[in-house]
Amino acid sequence: MAKVLGIGGVFFKAADPQAVRDWYARVLGFEINDWGGVVWPQPSTGYGVWSVHEASTDYYDPSSAPFMINFVVEDLAGVLAKAKAEGAEPVGEPVSDAYGRFGWLLDPAGVKIELWEPPATPPKA
Repeated sequence: MAKVLGIGGVFFKAADPQAVRDWYARVLGFEINDWGGVVWPQPSTGYGVWSVHEASTDYYDPSSAPFMINFVVEDLAGVLAKAKAEGAEPVGEPVSDAYGRFGWLLDPAGVKIELWEPPATPPKA
């Protein structure tokens, strides 16, 4: 069944990503990986990701919001088809890589939504 399974990650821009990472590590105890983010395992499929990007990134385009929301999904094609049937046009074409399959939408507020279907066996973070 095509459905959202949970939050796959929270991503946002910052003028000084390293200072933000350092604050989260210091104040909240985040264990920041070498690539600059945190991964928390989830009890079902996929995992949660926390990451800060450079303020100049275009990864959230065409949204002007300084953040993006990632949802873990089951059946990316089905979720995209359902969204399109409801009038939400995909942003770009879905892509696949070692981390799974990804597709994007904009919500009514203009926030970019990333839909993520994890692979059966995820790579190590």
